[in-house]
Amino acid sequence: MHPRRRVQLLALGCRLNEAELESWARGFEARGFRIVEDETAPTELIVVNTCAVTGEAVRKSRQILRRVRRHHPRARLIVSGCLVSLEDQGLATAGLHPDLIVVNRDKDRLVELALIALGYDPDPLSPEASAGSDPAAPLVARGRQRAFVKVQDGCRHQCTFCIPTWARGPERSRPLPDILREVARLQDAGIHEVVLTGVHLGGYGSDLGTDLVTLIERLLHETGIPRLRLGSLEPWDLPERFWSLFADPRLMPHLHLPLQSGSDRVLRRMARRYRRADYIRLVERARAAIPDLNLTTDIIVGFPGETQDDWHQTLELAESLGFGHIHVFGYSPRPGTVAAGFDHPVDARTRQLRSEALEAVARRSRLQVLRAQIGKTVTLLQERPTETAGGRPRSGYTPNYLPVHVRSAQQIAEGQLIEVRVTGLDEAAAMLLAEPTDLAPLAPRVQA
Repeated sequence: MHPRRRVQLLALGCRLNEAELESWARGFEARGFRIVEDETAPTELIVVNTCAVTGEAVRKSRQILRRVRRHHPRARLIVSGCLVSLEDQGLATAGLHPDLIVVNRDKDRLVELALIALGYDPDPLSPEASAGSDPAAPLVARGRQRAFVKVQDGCRHQCTFCIPTWARGPERSRPLPDILREVARLQDAGIHEVVLTGVHLGGYGSDLGTDLVTLIERLLHETGIPRLRLGSLEPWDLPERFWSLFADPRLMPHLHLPLQSGSDRVLRRMARRYRRADYIRLVERARAAIPDLNLTTDIIVGFPGETQDDWHQTLELAESLGFGHIHVFGYSPRPGTVAAGFDHPVDARTRQLRSEALEAVARRSRLQVLRAQIGKTVTLLQERPTETAGGRPRSGYTPNYLPVHVRSAQQIAEGQLIEVRVTGLDEAAAMLLAEPTDLAPLAPRVQA
């Protein structure tokens, strides 16, 4: 029997890219490939899922492609993602010369297209082998304990700064039964946490006659997945019954609601579907409904036409809302977007100063959120320890998605749920410190 072929899978950017990578990993596994985690290990095939949401993301995507070409000059290279959907010809002129480009509209067929184009046997393993394959194996091979599940793609809205709207195309939702089956299989394989992802997650089901609330309800009622998380949600079209879902403790108390700006004038120029007061009311409603909610956000700094007054409104709102994390984006014009043609650009020095000021607010706010957790007992999903800038390995995340370092004399198995008591805070690493109350794995709690 010939040795298993090897494939290395890399992604950067959004959680949706990660979800797609996990799906491809399962597809390659079912066709006899072994997933290679170490970027320097020998491999015959490399797949890179690129990002182009900002100019920096484009730079990093090209950097990864150059690195894998340098480390694996003889490996076959497949490139997908938003970068190639927007500028596939640029890869050849940059000297990268991928063996295959798969644009976003063909992503769901990437494994099949790759095997055919590169001369591999496109047929899966025998039905018996495929049925017995472990859907968690590709996750474990890549050091993951939570699974990202793609439920929809594309967006029907046209925010003026947003390039993924163009790169991803119109909204397309996965059939609900397909999602239920995937989550049930992951649960049966021992995965304790699933994250639902999409370009416009809140728009799930708009093309199928259903909605996100129905999807979550059915996942909670028809699967036993112990922990369910939501990816980024645009702060609109969240019905009243959405909030009642969090009565089930398996739906994790963390929401990422992109603010983008605290100025109504800038929000109008961005073509966002809410105003400052709408966002504040949404946050108040969320915190009233979800105990111990951790709210995180995205903010764009230096959008064209952003005045000093606009900026102060954003900074003041960011400080007052107490975010657990702010992803700060310095605005970069993306060719093809409406905003790329706007006048009154903000100069680079001003963008830098504003970004630094917002980062300082974000750090103070984050530390305040972290301090409020000290003394609490929470359930932790033990992950593969990950080194952080502060030097302590991160053991996992609290239910409300705050990083934790667990101090224990005994080794804790990856992928198990344990109960820990938060005892302190490493401010340099912006990470909670905790000790296990009992090293016995917790039985997953399923709501009747």
